[in-house]
Amino acid sequence: MSGRLRVVIASPLSRELVELLARDERLEIVWEPELLTDPEIDWMVGPKQRTPEEQARFEQLLDSADALFGVPDQSGRALGRTVRANSRLRWVHTIPAGGGQQVRAAKLDDGDLERVLFTTSAGVHAEPLAEFAVFGVLAGVKRLPWLLGMQRAKQWGPREPLGALTETTVLVVGLGAIGRLTAAHLTSLGCHVVGVHRREVDAEVERIVPVEQFADAASTADAIVLALPGTDQTRGMLSAEVLAAIKPGATVVNVGRGTTVDEPALIEALQDGRVGLAVLDVTATEPLPADSPLWELPNVLLAPHTAAISPHEPRRIAELFAENARRLLDGEPLLNVVNTREFY
Repeated sequence: MSGRLRVVIASPLSRELVELLARDERLEIVWEPELLTDPEIDWMVGPKQRTPEEQARFEQLLDSADALFGVPDQSGRALGRTVRANSRLRWVHTIPAGGGQQVRAAKLDDGDLERVLFTTSAGVHAEPLAEFAVFGVLAGVKRLPWLLGMQRAKQWGPREPLGALTETTVLVVGLGAIGRLTAAHLTSLGCHVVGVHRREVDAEVERIVPVEQFADAASTADAIVLALPGTDQTRGMLSAEVLAAIKPGATVVNVGRGTTVDEPALIEALQDGRVGLAVLDVTATEPLPADSPLWELPNVLLAPHTAAISPHEPRRIAELFAENARRLLDGEPLLNVVNTREFY
């Protein structure tokens, strides 16, 4: 592709980062911040409440774009409307690493999926999520629920042993960018790391076992880290069958998607002690319903889907978009292209 690329900013972005994108003179940046939510609050927040006139103006801009920075209002329905209405649209960059699910929710036909390239921000969130995964494993090894329980009861002792990372086997399920970095960090700390993945990849693990052997591998693991995308293939992958086979007292950490867990089965395993601790950045339904037992269980640590957030996240996503824009204009392959069969 050559010439200029008309980019409409469809997700909240600061002026500084808009100016970063505009450094490439081949990009015509269209940014009307009054039509978007405040990026200082949360740029992944839901749709801005617009007047009918403002909504019409917003859609007019979307329908004039060659490329979109972000999915409009983080809505699959809005994305579907835009793709179908705008025949000149060639590329949409989704803000989340799991943006393939937004593309899926757009319910586009094969022609539209062929015409428009979709990319995600995969990799941008790998470091903070890998650190959170390590934190979760450490919380299990060092018996955080027990320590907190003793502290809250103002009980000094009894003195009991805590675990050691060098004696810990961790199963990392999903060896994408997040899983590979998690495995590398855990390996460097002395853990015995085993990967679960659909195919052989280059990762710092002792071995990789196929998905079909997940339950067998779980029976020998002290901790399981889920770093999976949300697809039909991964739905409920931490299943009742796997949880029935799990090593008693094991830690479960999820930095992928909540849909990859059979949540009722996990709750049951937490209640009967098969799972000693669950450290969850994601849940099957978000926000987590007020009546979920996960809120009250003493062996659960919840993060409200915040583990990926860092002060540098918006800048890194903007830099990724700028690099992909350059690639598109220079006729090079784009980074993080969505698989439109499995939507990850």
